[in-house]
Amino acid sequence: MSEQKCGYIAIVGRPNVGKSTLLNNILGQKLSITSRKPQTTRHQILGMKTTANVQAIYVDTPGLHEGYSEKALNRYINKVATTAINDVDLVVFLIDRTKWMPEDQSVLEKIQASKVPCILVINKLDHLADKQSLLPYLEEVSQRHDFKEVFPISAKTGYNVAELEAAIARQLPEGMHFYDEDQFTDRSARFLAAELVREKIMRLLGDELPYSMTVEIEQFEESENLITIHALILVERDGQKKILIGDKGERIKQIGRAARLDMEDMFGMKVMLHTWVKVKSGWSDDERALKSLGYNDLD
Repeated sequence: MSEQKCGYIAIVGRPNVGKSTLLNNILGQKLSITSRKPQTTRHQILGMKTTANVQAIYVDTPGLHEGYSEKALNRYINKVATTAINDVDLVVFLIDRTKWMPEDQSVLEKIQASKVPCILVINKLDHLADKQSLLPYLEEVSQRHDFKEVFPISAKTGYNVAELEAAIARQLPEGMHFYDEDQFTDRSARFLAAELVREKIMRLLGDELPYSMTVEIEQFEESENLITIHALILVERDGQKKILIGDKGERIKQIGRAARLDMEDMFGMKVMLHTWVKVKSGWSDDERALKSLGYNDLD
């Protein structure tokens, strides 16, 4: 029997390049929430995949960004992503298929400073009509660093993802597995429920409520065939509360229905979800408030 391998892999990149989509594809189930808006991912989330003798522990990180307002939430998000790069055995660096951006350069500099081995991944090939047109760009970006390997993929369709996983396995160190083979995340069901509600809000109201909203699960009770969940949605202003609730409460009902269906799929049982909205002015720039709301990965 071959030696067991086990290691941590940080999936990093600028906002909205497909990091969470890639992790979900690799795991074969939804773990990280996704939307078209930057900063959808705010926390460091571990996703484990164990196959035969290899256990790959993926760290989905928030997008590293430059130029956003320096609120406490923004500082927290950047700190989570930067810390992940320094604490892993391998970095998977995602970029888009079009052009190299200043944010990509900023991420690369953090990778270079960490001296952690890195695989470069060019994502969103499904958006490219002529795959041959990628070759000059592939050649250019592969010269920017001593990457272990360079992979063009589509995280959405799964193109070349299995080959990427094989390359990741080749780079992992030998060692005993850290987690049970059927465990797929370190996060609680309570955390995952909050993230699913936030995803629906980001997808429906990303323009109106970009970064001024968070979700707290106040009650999570599981019986034999039903989970009852009370989700509190926090916003910063009264106007945002009105937008979220919608005319005659229709928008909050729509969000609740979509989140409940995803929860039932994830937890494999019926869910009763209650949601309500509360104004908490300035929560995203208050470090004490952030910690009380669960933004404490780095404590």
